[in-house]
Amino acid sequence: CIRDRESAVETDGSIYLLHDRRRTGRVAAAPHLVGAHGRGRPLERTMIRIVCILTLVVAFGTVAAPPHPAAAEGNPPVSGWMEQFSFIDPPRPAPQTPFLAGDGTEVTMADFEGRVLVVNFWATWCAPCVKELPSLDRLQAALQEEGLLVMAISQDRQGAQVAAPFLKDLGVERLGLFLDPRMKLGAQFGVRALPWTVVVDRDGRIVGELPGLAEWDAPETIELLRHYLRQGAEEQLERTGSAVPGG
Repeated sequence: CIRDRESAVETDGSIYLLHDRRRTGRVAAAPHLVGAHGRGRPLERTMIRIVCILTLVVAFGTVAAPPHPAAAEGNPPVSGWMEQFSFIDPPRPAPQTPFLAGDGTEVTMADFEGRVLVVNFWATWCAPCVKELPSLDRLQAALQEEGLLVMAISQDRQGAQVAAPFLKDLGVERLGLFLDPRMKLGAQFGVRALPWTVVVDRDGRIVGELPGLAEWDAPETIELLRHYLRQGAEEQLERTGSAVPGG
C-alpha cells in the first residue's frame, strides 16, 4: 500500500499545507509544497491508506520503526529540532547548476567549497520560511568564524527586487542572499517544499537535508553543524599543518 510521492516543481507560488508532528511533542510548522498542490485527494485514497495501516498492525502486532540513521550508520547524534534531519549516506556531490548572488553575479556551489554550507531555500510568500529566517541569521553570527556560511537562496520569481528589501525589513543582516528565480537549482537539489535546507560539507558534498521549519540556532542544531565543521577543520589541518580560524 505504497503510493508514489508527487514531486513536480512549479513556479507560480501555489501552496498547500502538510501537517507533521515531531517526536518531541512539538507541532512542526507545515512546509509549503513547491508544486504538487491539489484540490484535495479523494476520500477513497485516504480510506485505503487507513485500511492498509490497520492490516499491518493486526498482522504483525506492532510496526517496528527502523533504527535512526545516526545510530545505524555512525552519524552524529540528533535530537530536538534536528530529529527530522535526514543524513545522506554516502554523501553526494552538490549540483553545479548556476544561480545568482544578491548583486546579480552568476555563481555555482563550487565557488564556496572549503566552508560548511547551510543552503536554505525560501520565499517571501512562505510563512514558515519567514519564521525561521531570524534563527538562520543568528546561526550565521554564531558559527561564521568556524567556517560556516548560511546561504539564503530565494525562490521568488522577482529576484532581488523583492527578496533584498524583505530581508532588510525582517531585520536579517548577516545572511548571504542568493537568487534562484526559476527554481533550477532547487530542482537539482530535490526541493519539494519550502522551507527546505541542505547541509554541504567543506568538500562540496551534500551530507543531509531537512524539509520544513527548524530553529537553526538551537543547541542541538549548533552541535550537529559543529560535527561537520570540526571534521573539515581537522582534515584541513592535516593537509596544511596550520591552524584553522575559529578552531
